[in-house]
Amino acid sequence: MTDGRCEWCGTDPLYVAYHDAEWGVPEYDDRALFEKLMLDGFQAGLAWITILRKRDNFRAAFDGFDPSVVARYGEKDVARLLSDAGIVRHRGKIEATIGNAQAWLTIMDGGSFSDFLWQHVDGEPRQNAFRSMAEVPAQTPESVALSKALKKAGFRFCGPTIVYAVMQACGLVNDHIVGCPRREAVKGMLR
Repeated sequence: MTDGRCEWCGTDPLYVAYHDAEWGVPEYDDRALFEKLMLDGFQAGLAWITILRKRDNFRAAFDGFDPSVVARYGEKDVARLLSDAGIVRHRGKIEATIGNAQAWLTIMDGGSFSDFLWQHVDGEPRQNAFRSMAEVPAQTPESVALSKALKKAGFRFCGPTIVYAVMQACGLVNDHIVGCPRREAVKGMLR
């Protein structure tokens, strides 16, 4: 029984809490958006609940996902992270996170990461009206365009499907299904 919630969160208390308090809430904080993109990159090929259960470990291992710190990581840091059983130990994803932090800093030199992302939905959350999770796409033209923009800026592990998951989680799109108690609450959360 999901009490009308989006089916994907099931009944796991951690998943339900994430659904009810975070997923779909518009996020504008540059660092928080970076963290979410990195975590979704680590999620590639895994279930989101796996990442959610390890999120605190990721935050500790990656210095709170502070891009100015992560951007300076070297091989010793990569080795440290590869030996950390509390996170997903994937060299490509770890090295991508370091490179992505460097790309994030470049974007921040010219503005804000938040503006960089939000411009792909004209600065306002898209309000979808899907009646079941089966209707929700894995990617959209906006996520394809944002993925291309991120890759052009030097980001990795940011394909259109990962980017769409970030857009959903960070409220660039409201994909709470019709009938979900969070749908209307999230709909009213604008900058």
